Amino acid sequence: MATQAQILYPLSLGPRDLTITASLRRAAHRLAAGSENPQLEAGLLLAHILDTERVGLYAHPNQTLEADQVSRFESLVERRSQGEPLPYLTKRAEFYGHPFIVDERVLIPRPETEMLVELALEDLTRRQSTDQLAHASAGPAAPVRVVDVGTGSGCIGITLALHAPQAQVIAVDISPDALGVAVQNAVQLGVADRISFLLSDLLDAVPRPVDLIIANLPYISDAEWADLPREVQLHEPRLALDGGLDGLRVIARLLEQARGWLRNGGSLLAETGAAQGSDVQYLARERFPDARISLLADLAGRDRVLRIDTQ
Repeated sequence: MATQAQILYPLSLGPRDLTITASLRRAAHRLAAGSENPQLEAGLLLAHILDTERVGLYAHPNQTLEADQVSRFESLVERRSQGEPLPYLTKRAEFYGHPFIVDERVLIPRPETEMLVELALEDLTRRQSTDQLAHASAGPAAPVRVVDVGTGSGCIGITLALHAPQAQVIAVDISPDALGVAVQNAVQLGVADRISFLLSDLLDAVPRPVDLIIANLPYISDAEWADLPREVQLHEPRLALDGGLDGLRVIARLLEQARGWLRNGGSLLAETGAAQGSDVQYLARERFPDARISLLADLAGRDRVLRIDTQ
């Protein structure tokens, strides 16, 4: 006669095998072949299943998991072992210290993109100070208008709205699916009333003029695509990555358009590939011959952000 444990756990596992500690050990072993940190990933997946923080797992290491928790956890571990990105499994990615919902409709936010946010916040602080001085005796200045082009999960525009509430943020994307995720994140983080979300091919639907354009657009070239990790190729949206033959197809279109949208004294910040510096600067100089153009390196010394400051 089958025992209660055998009925609940049809995996040839006894209750001792179904504790948090034992489950994490099995999962880490399963993930070891394809993960640089299988223990960490196992903990994040189980914390997601139990709706807790990872540190909470270690407060109750001998807690026995329920049958449905075991089944869902093992399903996620198997999917991760097959190369599905961890953030898509947990539906969460951290960016600039804030939690964002992510799934296969949007690109997973990368730490290097936080550089765009830092530069944009510096720009907004400078503009606010300048405007306050200029309008000291003439009433409040108009809010600075910022456009986050290719918003994806909304991580850039939403972070700016959180840290620069004085700015008027417009977030645009050509993908309605991506905009759906961005709106979810804005609601979750409490800034939905301070961001306008527009379905737009680059700046097409954006009212003119604007003070600051921020863009993390596709910049992977055809040659680089073949060298991307398979989990990126198979799971992340190609629309958000593929920049065409030289990687600059979409960025070049934005630079051409931006001339008609940036007001005098406006700026553009765009993330680029590390090998695209000279090419993207050439494109920028062609379209903004009178602007101050610079290429800024990230902490690793790689070219990362194109900056254009109009006069």
